Amino acid sequence: MKIKTRMIGMDLDGTLLTTQKELTAYTKDVLRRAIDQGIVVMPATGRPIAGVPKELLEFPGIMYAVTANGGRIVDVRTGETIYECLVQPETAERLMDVFEHYDTLREIYYDGIGYAQEDGLMRIDRYLDSQPMIRYMLSTRRTVSDIRKKMKEENRGADKVQGLFVSVEDRDAAREELKAIPGIEATGALEKNIEVNAQGVNKGSAMVRLGERMGICREEIMAFGDGLNDLRMIREVGTGVAMGNARDEVKAAADYIALSNDEEGVARFIEEYVLD
Repeated sequence: MKIKTRMIGMDLDGTLLTTQKELTAYTKDVLRRAIDQGIVVMPATGRPIAGVPKELLEFPGIMYAVTANGGRIVDVRTGETIYECLVQPETAERLMDVFEHYDTLREIYYDGIGYAQEDGLMRIDRYLDSQPMIRYMLSTRRTVSDIRKKMKEENRGADKVQGLFVSVEDRDAAREELKAIPGIEATGALEKNIEVNAQGVNKGSAMVRLGERMGICREEIMAFGDGLNDLRMIREVGTGVAMGNARDEVKAAADYIALSNDEEGVARFIEEYVLD
């Protein structure tokens, strides 16, 4: 049975991309066929737009990207931001207060660019075990010697604030501290990170908002994901698909479970259940 679908959003890490951060030839072929069929296809990622692979930004027919967990929607053809919902400066300061209680690599995103504390980035292997993820971070972040100084210079809303921790125990302790800060959404895609957006922000609500602009109803939107920052997206769209490698909570919330990212699960699901 085919699922009526007019928009597809895909998380990147652990979902559309392989563990080695690659977009396979088969996946690209299926995405082309979906676009040719008139389906709006887009990345829906926690990454800033500067961290989205160039081959996706320049992929023929991809028009939009949901970035920073839904904090910013970008028209990739023009670079124009068509929607943003930001973490306010005072809130970002309080978040950094919490993250600084622990050994963390701290980041803040402005205008689709991720800025990372230099001393943390120099010790990135304390916070990340995955070499492909380390390479991605090192190749896409702008380093700042003092992230607090950067925040004061900007003095404006941020797409997202992130902390990467040395242990799950520290991450969980920080999550408890964050409960005292109103107006935020805290989630995470990695084992030892916390990603914070403004309250109400998630990939799913961003996709539904974009769909409304395009005359596409929620029931016609499909999304793929694997991590906790995909959980709300999976629940909010019409058809939520968890990857075979997804967190158990994401699988439990999904309408369907695809093969894993290393088995090209997104493409195989689209080919079987969506394409004519």
